[in-house]
Amino acid sequence: MNIAVISLTENGRLLSAEISEKLSTDLTVKRYCFYKHKDDDAESFSNISELTSQIFENYDALVFVSACGIAIRAVAPKIRSKATDPAVIVIDESGRFVVPLLSGHLGNVNSTAELLAERISAVPVITTATDTGKRFSPDSFAQANNLLITDMNAAREVAAAILEDEEVGFFSDYAYKNLPAELAEGKVCRTGIVISNDLTYKPFEVTLTLVPKNIVIGASCHSGTEYEMFHDLVNDVFKAAGLMSERICALSTIDQKSEEPALTKFCVDHNIPMYTYSALELMRVEGRFSSSEFVRKITGTDNICERSAVKCSEGPLILPKTAYEGVTVAACETAFEIDFNRKAD
Repeated sequence: MNIAVISLTENGRLLSAEISEKLSTDLTVKRYCFYKHKDDDAESFSNISELTSQIFENYDALVFVSACGIAIRAVAPKIRSKATDPAVIVIDESGRFVVPLLSGHLGNVNSTAELLAERISAVPVITTATDTGKRFSPDSFAQANNLLITDMNAAREVAAAILEDEEVGFFSDYAYKNLPAELAEGKVCRTGIVISNDLTYKPFEVTLTLVPKNIVIGASCHSGTEYEMFHDLVNDVFKAAGLMSERICALSTIDQKSEEPALTKFCVDHNIPMYTYSALELMRVEGRFSSSEFVRKITGTDNICERSAVKCSEGPLILPKTAYEGVTVAACETAFEIDFNRKAD
């Protein structure tokens, strides 16, 4: 998760430096300070509205060390949708209170606010009803379990039903534990949550489908492969298989391709890690894989994409090798268990 910390005063600058220092092991922090109060580790700005407009889409969260009104006026022209906007958090320049204003595309902002408050010894001011009332929150649950929310309107309606003490149904294709009292498995309900890859299964009048982000792709490509070609091939392979490419949680390949631009850019653009393995490690992976003597002579292993996907995921192949113009792609699904008591990092 990457956040921008924006400050206006000298006290705010000092606090932003403290935030950066104390969160550097958990988050990527970029500081922006008003030009009259900056240091060598921060970028300066002269107009907060212009700055916010420029960086709004570049971060998972914007943290304003300012009054709430300043932050609200700065982000208001850019707000579009919770599904795409960054989270917005305000901290007073004395560092006493951390106030989450808007949740963003990664889900519930409250966990980030609580982490911030803990690190700078502040008080998190949580106002969302599901959190203040200690009720089940679909947003928080999805974020903590790495689940993709496919319908924000359904998510809002399910959350509202829970707050109104309406029974909410539940179905899952995956193993789970610690089912909360607000959810009823196997009952006919108006609203309900389904955890599945099947987006067509709608057992409730209002069905919130949550899809696991648990697919590892194994990949390789010729040196200098254009990013667009690689990106389009991955999307085409997933679309043909009826899978959401948003489910990709990691990319794996041979160590010889660790700096291949098409692969590294894909990881950056999709905010996923890359895992690399030596030819010897890949050849030791057990299983039945397509084999290429030509690839073995060049790299030391007869198959990169399938072997690396299995090695990384420790799961079965769900998409065997697809090859096109020197690009190869395969995919595996990792083991997945849902825990309703799991908290977001």
